[in-house]
Amino acid sequence: MRADAQSFVDRIDAALDLVKLSLNWDVALRRLDELNARVEDPDLWNNPKAAEDVMRERRRLEGSVNAAKEIQSEKESTVELIELAEMEGDEELAIEGVKDLEALANRADTDKVQALLSGEADSNDCYIEIHAGAGGTESQDWAEMLQRMYQRWAEKRGYKVTILDYHAGDQAGIKSATLEIKGENSYGYSKTESGVHRLVRISPYDSAAKRHTSFSSVWVYPIIDDSIEIEVNESDLKIDTYRASGSGGQHVNTTDSAVRITHIPSGIVAASQNDRSQHKNRATAMGMLKSRLYEAELQRREAEALGEYEAKTEIGWGHQIRSYVLQPYQQVKDLRTGVVSTAPSDVLDGDIDNFIAAALAQRVTGEAVDVEDDA
Repeated sequence: MRADAQSFVDRIDAALDLVKLSLNWDVALRRLDELNARVEDPDLWNNPKAAEDVMRERRRLEGSVNAAKEIQSEKESTVELIELAEMEGDEELAIEGVKDLEALANRADTDKVQALLSGEADSNDCYIEIHAGAGGTESQDWAEMLQRMYQRWAEKRGYKVTILDYHAGDQAGIKSATLEIKGENSYGYSKTESGVHRLVRISPYDSAAKRHTSFSSVWVYPIIDDSIEIEVNESDLKIDTYRASGSGGQHVNTTDSAVRITHIPSGIVAASQNDRSQHKNRATAMGMLKSRLYEAELQRREAEALGEYEAKTEIGWGHQIRSYVLQPYQQVKDLRTGVVSTAPSDVLDGDIDNFIAAALAQRVTGEAVDVEDDA
């Protein structure tokens, strides 16, 4: 078979292998049989909540399994068509078959990412928290660039974005911000963005036009609903009120409506200033705190499964997940997966899906990549 067709077949096979590994294929098929049997049981519908959970799991699993089977079948049929065309010397038909394989490979890559979202909270909405590192105005400007990147990424996916907490920088940028991202699988897609992001550029704030390195951290955690119970003792909380900053009209800086809640045992802090009502901000901050505690538990479980624990570390050298270089050359490199983009302007405008897909795949395979940090 011609080389271009084989390359698409290899892409399809790699995507299907990853999907099957992610689903634990044999277990997934048995589980789907169990769910189909439960749906046929009339007693299930005596408990609407349980029935809804079963149907949701069945739809997700059935969709992933059927998509993989359909792609496998279409690949085999198209390969047979190309081989037959080559035997008969029908170049036009062979070219058409290669185009079909290319389209199928693109579809397999898309379905692969969807199938990788099988975590406990992957379908949830999420919060994205951004903090500027040391470095004053440079890092604060970088933090605002990241805030815009995630807002643009979310908007391109059709997600709803709300800024819940915002602290302006001293001269430019932001010290920190918390975004609420609402949309299907928003947590699953964005969870691998947690970590430290590094920017290298010629500073617009340096009259000597020297190259500067700036750091900002990003933490992503799922929004949880009432179906997940998180117990928090009031005695473990420190609650502060303060005046809101940032955009918000006449109400800003006139009352102590913003709320910050600190969970003393864990050191986790959640804050909200989006609403004019202190009571509503307190409820929002409490929801964020519970989400952070839940995410910490998810990370602990995942770390135990992997046999290792990667703690959140200081914002500085040696702890980055991604490097963004604007000068003297242009490159964005993921330091976990090795994925590279030579169009940082596109990345900073929200084009980060390739980085997300590679990081999700790496979580499934557990494959470590030796990436050279040449920033």
